[in-house]
Amino acid sequence: MLKSTALLALLTLAAPGFAQTLTLTPASPQPEAGSLKQGLAVDYAYYSVRSLDEAKGKLDRAKAGPPLAGFSYLDTDPGDNTMTSTSAEKVLAAISGYIKFDAPGTYDVEFISNDGLQASIGGQQVALFDGVHGCESAGVTSVAVPQAGWYEVEATYFQRKGSACLLMDWGQSGNMEPVPDAAFAHK
Repeated sequence: MLKSTALLALLTLAAPGFAQTLTLTPASPQPEAGSLKQGLAVDYAYYSVRSLDEAKGKLDRAKAGPPLAGFSYLDTDPGDNTMTSTSAEKVLAAISGYIKFDAPGTYDVEFISNDGLQASIGGQQVALFDGVHGCESAGVTSVAVPQAGWYEVEATYFQRKGSACLLMDWGQSGNMEPVPDAAFAHK
């Protein structure tokens, strides 16, 4: 009995999103509304990688691309460009900007990607799904939003070959829905 209790306690501490709520830190200072543009900033590089570590090692050569509307890119057909990039395959992306929460509270957030993704909001890692895989969930993470306003978003993403997707859902009390593109902005 003691071993299973200790194991459960260890899993609770070690597994992000498993019985643990991460407290987000609001952007400080809060960006002024007039200083923001709709969507998320993205820098692209084009290399074949199989992991986030490989992608991060190549993103120092990335160049700015057209902004993303948000995290609302459904699974593509093979041959369709990945997000706003100029390629369907071998796409690496460094994504940054802000997400706006209209009210404080506890939210569940879920990222879905094809392929690798590491994402943070308000200084907390909320998604990690490394390697080559289909359009699948990185898991649901519970976050505490201490106040309404803007929170910094950063993500590293890669797509190797075939189809691509990058999505984000959020909700409270188990009611998950896609995050509207209007919730995202960048400088």
